[in-house]
Amino acid sequence: MGTTTISTTDTVPGAEDTDRRPRTAVLAARLLGLLLACGLLVLVTVVSVAVGAKAIPPGEVLRALFHGPASVDDAVVLDLRLPRTLLGITVGAALGLAGVLMQALTRNPLADPGILGVNMGASAAVVVAIAVWRTADPSVRLWFAFAGAGLAAALVQLLGSRGRTGPAPVRLALAGTAVSAVLSALISVVTLLRPDVFDQFRFWGVGSLAGQPMSVLTGVLPFLGAGALLALGLSGSLNALALGDDTARALGTAVPRTRVLGMLAVTLLCGAATAAVGPIAFVGLAVPHLARAFTGPDHRWLMPYSMVLGASLLLGSDILGRVIARPGEIQAGIVTAFAGAPVFIALVRRRRIAEL
Repeated sequence: MGTTTISTTDTVPGAEDTDRRPRTAVLAARLLGLLLACGLLVLVTVVSVAVGAKAIPPGEVLRALFHGPASVDDAVVLDLRLPRTLLGITVGAALGLAGVLMQALTRNPLADPGILGVNMGASAAVVVAIAVWRTADPSVRLWFAFAGAGLAAALVQLLGSRGRTGPAPVRLALAGTAVSAVLSALISVVTLLRPDVFDQFRFWGVGSLAGQPMSVLTGVLPFLGAGALLALGLSGSLNALALGDDTARALGTAVPRTRVLGMLAVTLLCGAATAAVGPIAFVGLAVPHLARAFTGPDHRWLMPYSMVLGASLLLGSDILGRVIARPGEIQAGIVTAFAGAPVFIALVRRRRIAEL
């Protein structure tokens, strides 16, 4: 009696279209969501350039952007608001992307870039620079902050990599916490003993986009660009890493290499961002969860979403700080903590935090 062999490639007519249609619909929905997020960022960017402590008519703002400075109002737009806006976009995108990386590498949904000690390393270096060299130039402080962030991250990487298995997530988190505690104590000692240092450090220490010249942005842009390219190139490996180290190795992912490159990307992104504007809280923690609500766990979509939403959140917080305290303003780092906390609490209450 003969046997009939049915090929595994045989399908019921129309089944292939049925399988592809949901995938196509999901792809279209994610692409539409990303376009809408970009549209929101464009809107926030326009508002950031147009709104400030000084009321300037929209026509004057447009004329300044397209025809150059011809009055005091034009100088305000071009020399103050435009660099501030561009810096907010780049720093917010960097922090959002760094948050995704940290949560993926440590498989901890509550991780943020500061867990590597980067923020404290930058802050400690700025305090030392002010105390020893008495420098108030933002461009000079930038390089001290970046050097401190890099040294702190390298120390955390060294301490967390001890052992046969390399940089394990738990050891990295513990090393980052220990290094941050020591650096925080150093900052407290210096600022308590030197009130003049505290007066200069306190504005940078809360995180602010105000008063930063365009030279600060151009100084950190190469590091932010390199960190972003490195992070985006790891998206496929991070998807595999989310399945567990053993499964990732079975899929051909070099787990230690992925973690080392990921930590390097976090250092570049968060170190340069912190060096430029000071430590900004909550963006790297809350934005990935907000993006994950639209993209799911796929890092190929999660990363660009987090970059756009991070830029919108930081820039929106900066605008809010200008508006609610006129003629003064509240620093963006303070506003992000107040604005980001309710968003994160709402996400937690709405549904269980997604497993990473």
